[in-house]
Amino acid sequence: MGELKRRAVHASGTALPAVYLLDIISYEQFRWLLVAGSVVVCCLEALRLFVGLDWRLYDELTREYEQDNLAGYALYTFSGTAVALVFQPAIAIPAILMLTIADPLSGLLGSGELQSIKELSVIAATFAVCFLIAIPFVAPVPAVCGAFAATLADGVKPVVRGYVIDDNLTIPIAAAVAITIGLRLTAHGLPFASG
Repeated sequence: MGELKRRAVHASGTALPAVYLLDIISYEQFRWLLVAGSVVVCCLEALRLFVGLDWRLYDELTREYEQDNLAGYALYTFSGTAVALVFQPAIAIPAILMLTIADPLSGLLGSGELQSIKELSVIAATFAVCFLIAIPFVAPVPAVCGAFAATLADGVKPVVRGYVIDDNLTIPIAAAVAITIGLRLTAHGLPFASG
């Protein structure tokens, strides 16, 4: 049940991009909300890691390898914020949605176990979802580039000195960079409004 709760919390991050896409807030307001969220997360993680804040919620929503390191939700927040601050909406929004939608779906389709490489069927489904997320925002080639990068970040979990490189950090950054490269390679404009 803990895994299902983690996935539901993960997917709830779709709400903020949705509020922007529904034109309820501006992109500038969207960015400020992400920055504010990152500040709150910094404080919570500092309390958890250095003071010993031990809420039951942390036990349910963090994995064992996150107990003494930055938790996945913090990396999730920081990477989404970074992407929103650096990239325009047509790049940042699909990159963030790949994290909030495709990643939890991939986790549900997979075994839920931490694996260094996911099964081929899960990788294929993740790619398809990422592509479908990107295509309303950019042309097909950049959408494929972004979907491929996000799928690779989701499907392969490198371990460096015993620390798992969390896909909550890498998915939006890899997707945004790859979409940008795809746009430059094809010299396509952005069909989605950039304000």
